[in-house]
Amino acid sequence: MPEAQHTEWKESWRDDHLRWVCGFANADGGALHIGRNDRGEVVGVPDARKLLEDLPNKIRDLLGIVVPVNLHQEAGKAWLEIVVPPYPSPISYRGHYYQRIGSTNQELKGASLDRFLLRRYGRTWDGSPLPGVAAGDLSAVAFTRFRQQAERSGRLDAAALKASDVELLAKLKLTEGKYLKRAAVLLFHPDPLAFFTGAFVKVGFFRPGGDLVYHDEINGDLFQQSQQTLDLLLTKYLKAAVSYEGIVRVERFPVPREALREAVLNALVHRDYMIPAPVQIRVYDDRLVLWNPAVLPEGWTAATLLTPHTSHPYNPEIANAFFRAGEIEAWGRGIERIFDACRAAATPLPQLRFDAGGVWVEFAFDEVYLRALKPVAPEVGQPESGPESGPESGPESGPESEVVARLESQLESVLAARVLLLLRNEPLGKAALASRLGHKTVSGKLNKQVRRLVAENLIEPTLPDKPSSRLQKYRLTARGTAMLATMKQGDAAP
Repeated sequence: MPEAQHTEWKESWRDDHLRWVCGFANADGGALHIGRNDRGEVVGVPDARKLLEDLPNKIRDLLGIVVPVNLHQEAGKAWLEIVVPPYPSPISYRGHYYQRIGSTNQELKGASLDRFLLRRYGRTWDGSPLPGVAAGDLSAVAFTRFRQQAERSGRLDAAALKASDVELLAKLKLTEGKYLKRAAVLLFHPDPLAFFTGAFVKVGFFRPGGDLVYHDEINGDLFQQSQQTLDLLLTKYLKAAVSYEGIVRVERFPVPREALREAVLNALVHRDYMIPAPVQIRVYDDRLVLWNPAVLPEGWTAATLLTPHTSHPYNPEIANAFFRAGEIEAWGRGIERIFDACRAAATPLPQLRFDAGGVWVEFAFDEVYLRALKPVAPEVGQPESGPESGPESGPESGPESEVVARLESQLESVLAARVLLLLRNEPLGKAALASRLGHKTVSGKLNKQVRRLVAENLIEPTLPDKPSSRLQKYRLTARGTAMLATMKQGDAAP
């Protein structure tokens, strides 16, 4: 019988071997054989009978557990078998925790130790209390947004919707005694990053060689992160191939919106927030790769995710809030929905892989889409087409989105819509706008639309007293900001 997950051989006894006893107790149990060499051959233990008396007491005193120790004879040589059952409570040896993983004995430290202790005590990380933060520190805007979503979903009763913020937290089981749980801070605090390192999303566009071209970070509460990440991907990082069915404009993204939405939600809801790294989304010319610092349930592999399975949320308190808001189903169908959306859109199925750091989801772009968008790889400051091309020239223009389409309908110009969208994050001059739009120079069309947007009080110059200054930039007005917000909600602007 070779060494394996449940078997370990030692030629002689040393007290240091109690680490292996501890490791078996913290895993699925196992047997430690004393008197066998690395080949499994019995070499015998000279003081077997004394050890038979001493070891049970030593194990009890140092580990706090009682295990059977058996004496065996083979070819005239005595050897001992220490049979260790699995223990539901955590077992330590001299203040250190060990666990049998495969055929190795590993000391648990850092996040892995925290996960182990929480699991053994029947707790979850997101359900643990967080001292130092009160309900008054949470965002009123986040609560309002959640109530609106929960009302639309119908998954929260009217009494809970009308309750105070403190009462709502209690109904969502986000409090413990006088403390808020960690989930409450992630869901409703305006800056969870102040409490949890890595509680944000990082998105970047990369050249084929791996060089970063530009990137963004999305912060705020988890509901805000999920919506802003999806909006950013669809309006800045992914191009839509545009076609027409009669007079109807049809936009086709390389990753179906529903699949992308499910992937982002899965990453935020089920990630391991003890790992101090953000969710990372890398966009290339021909693929999108999402990395989620996650830990699969015990016994699961990436293959398990691809087969029908029950819901097993890593962060049940966070998952419950997203379920009440109508964002997820809570039936363990997130991965299935991603694949269904890709099949329905006739796009390649994503590739999933899991390693010690987390879960990778890779969406490859299909050849039909790539051909429709040639030339690809837009880079900051680099033209995609001629000086007068730009967004009104069809499918080879810059990033398109549902927001752009609604703005285009309202403004009757794709170029005006894209200018408005480009100014949502920062003021830009005409040269910068032209560069982002893929123009070689500031075209007459662009000048015309900028003047028009200023006249309609949707944007304004940052230097109104110096209209011809080379430092002149443009920013959204309150009316322009309101129009963008309305377009994102899918309503017609007033």
